[in-house]
Amino acid sequence: MFSIGKPGQSANSKINVAVVGAGGMGGYAYRRAGSMENLVAVCDVDFRRAIQVTIKYPNVPRFKDFRVMLDKMGDQIDAVAISTPDHTHFPAAIAAMERGKHVFVQKPLAHNIWQCRTLQKAAKKYNVITQMGNQGHTMGGIRRIKEWYDAGIIGDVSDVVTWTNRPIGPWFVPPKSFDLSNAAVPKELDWDLWQGPTAERHYSPEYVPVKWRGWWDYGCGALGDIGCHTFDAPFWVLGLGMPTKVEVERQQPPDPGYITMSSIVTYHFPARGDKPPVTMKWVERGNKVPKPAGWEKDKPLPEEGGMYMTGTKETLFHAGMRPASPAIIPTNRFMDMREDLSKIPRLPSVGAGPVEEWFTAIKGGPAPGSNFDYAAPLSEMVLLGALAQRSGKTIEWDAKNMKVKGHPEFDTWIKEPVRKGWEYGEDI
Repeated sequence: MFSIGKPGQSANSKINVAVVGAGGMGGYAYRRAGSMENLVAVCDVDFRRAIQVTIKYPNVPRFKDFRVMLDKMGDQIDAVAISTPDHTHFPAAIAAMERGKHVFVQKPLAHNIWQCRTLQKAAKKYNVITQMGNQGHTMGGIRRIKEWYDAGIIGDVSDVVTWTNRPIGPWFVPPKSFDLSNAAVPKELDWDLWQGPTAERHYSPEYVPVKWRGWWDYGCGALGDIGCHTFDAPFWVLGLGMPTKVEVERQQPPDPGYITMSSIVTYHFPARGDKPPVTMKWVERGNKVPKPAGWEKDKPLPEEGGMYMTGTKETLFHAGMRPASPAIIPTNRFMDMREDLSKIPRLPSVGAGPVEEWFTAIKGGPAPGSNFDYAAPLSEMVLLGALAQRSGKTIEWDAKNMKVKGHPEFDTWIKEPVRKGWEYGEDI
């Protein structure tokens, strides 16, 4: 078995990786594990969704319950990659960490804020290498943004605007009727395991396999889906920390258990040392996105989404949910500056992606950029916006005490109740 710090351990040793959730984004995890390291176990509640892994790796043991997998194969597993729906990130990660396994978890890190903070504590308690699946944080683009900001190119930033074309299908499609009590559970699906810690309800194809993101019991809406990507650069580069207030303007949700299909969320961050307070907006589809100063008059903003931060010297912009190709605007200004920008010292590259960065760290390399000390606060900030969307209320956040000021009713969303048998992390 691979062991960090083992005398004479080679950085070329293969890591024994188990994958929990092998459909969708789980395909990325098992393909990397199988091609770069040793894929030793695969877990999924419905292998129809993960048929490709059974074809490509027919001899790798398969399980439906990650708890059974860890009990039976724990001594053969070094690391666990988790790509399940949001509501089961936490129990799978804690169960693996308790056994000393390094963990990779897709974004957002967890389904509620207490879970995020507990995962951060658990990483320290169990001394494991952690990573959240945040592709943009491994890109060169986010490093250029930090280099330019730290070099004083942008100046002081007090306004950030982000936007997205979501919620859209196939993930966010409200049902025509919210009476979902008639569908039969497919024989291949373990519906009880899929529900995990949440309150039991009838199966419906309106939840599984891809529409769960629109339901608050299972997902965290478009903001939970995309926010960890689009907020990544401003959160890291500006050192935003926690907001003190989050406001929301929203379309009425189609059902209390379902997300709003359009909203604007405004975060208010206090001053940090000599850095000014920051207002950051998240604008979903159906709302007008304000154009930054210097943007070409008749040129539309990228429809799929983007981010810009307005500084006292320059305005920085990137298209899309991730900071792949940042630029200074207007374009002619960026072209004039490119030679000077190229002279700014570069931050080290970290490789091809978050799973690869995690593997390198397990073998003794630098800590991953989206390790839980970073990913937990980033996800908490995202989930605060989701709480505002869910409630329709302005949130004044007491980060120290993990409370929404004046609203004790939020407590059951900040730390959600769980079904018997799913009580993880209470002793951390």
